[in-house]
Amino acid sequence: MLFGPPGAGKGTQAELIEKKFGTVHISTGDILRDAVANGSEIGRLAKSYMNRGELVPDKVAIDIVIAKLQEIGEKGFLLDGFPRTVAQAEALDKALMANNLALERVISLDVPEEELVRRLSGRRVCPGCGAIYHIDNIPDGAVNCTSCGGVLMQRADDNSESVRNRLRVYNEQTSPVLDYYRSQGILSEVDAVGTVEEVFDRLMEALCSDKA
Repeated sequence: MLFGPPGAGKGTQAELIEKKFGTVHISTGDILRDAVANGSEIGRLAKSYMNRGELVPDKVAIDIVIAKLQEIGEKGFLLDGFPRTVAQAEALDKALMANNLALERVISLDVPEEELVRRLSGRRVCPGCGAIYHIDNIPDGAVNCTSCGGVLMQRADDNSESVRNRLRVYNEQTSPVLDYYRSQGILSEVDAVGTVEEVFDRLMEALCSDKA
């Protein structure tokens, strides 16, 4: 599992891990955003919470993850963005046990709060292909995706006020999950400030030292 606050780079690192080890990447955030875009019942339910920077109810998140775990069968999996509360972590343990699975390692990506605000409030996404940009790296005046030409936009939950609220929610509700997994002896903490490659190297070093 990759753990960390919004903007820590979980999605980016998850893609690299998926390519290296062939595991199935399960991102509750992506699943929920797809549901919102499709206008499904669960999407409409989740949208009001996500736009305020709040967590979706435990039952919604748990049902999504359990369904995905059952779908992938015996393949290895990588969780990204779940669990976000101790209640979800406990429910996940029960679901894994019921399916003869186990969570082997939790990696926490650590980033200072002001850096997280800078990353998220400056993020722009392409609604067409899903490409992600940052205003620091977009040429002056450019508003179109370089891959598909779609008009770049800021996600509703990426404005500065919503970002700070998301971080507050994380600190109050999600951060205790670290202690839950620390007590199980499966938590590793990694400095996630730097280039994508630098962070990935640290992450791999943590995994290798755990297995040594």
